[in-house]
Amino acid sequence: MDTIFESENIIYVRPSFDLVPQYLEMVNDIENVARFIGDRREPLTEKDEIDYIKDKMDNNATMFSMIEKKTGEFIGNIEFFNRVFEEAEWGIVITAVMQNKGYGKEALKRSVEYGFNELGLTRIYLSVYADNPRAIHVYEDCGFKEYDRDEVDIFMEVTKE
Repeated sequence: MDTIFESENIIYVRPSFDLVPQYLEMVNDIENVARFIGDRREPLTEKDEIDYIKDKMDNNATMFSMIEKKTGEFIGNIEFFNRVFEEAEWGIVITAVMQNKGYGKEALKRSVEYGFNELGLTRIYLSVYADNPRAIHVYEDCGFKEYDRDEVDIFMEVTKE
């Protein structure tokens, strides 16, 4: 796996079929992970995940898997998606065992730098469930501001100065 970019404790690599078992474990953890990334209650199969990763690879998605520098352990994935001109939506998913260790904040800060400086973005936006105060706090700490909300989601953005 070739490093695309890195931060203090994380290396960011392209999605890989080698990581499918870790991806599946992460996205099938309904209680700790999947409930924050959609309204899915059924586990994905290995074929589902392989097809998903193949689609990301075929479409040259701006998706990266995060690997802990010290141990080589899989942390999670980040992605810039819905890219239109100089704007993109950002998303993150972190395995349950790697949550609450500061990786989300580190990844977000580095992603904003990468998005603005390497991808040429001027606006990065995201949505977060209103009942996820930890994530909201991290996003605010990293400069994201709320620009809209509905009964379920808060929509936040950061713009390049």
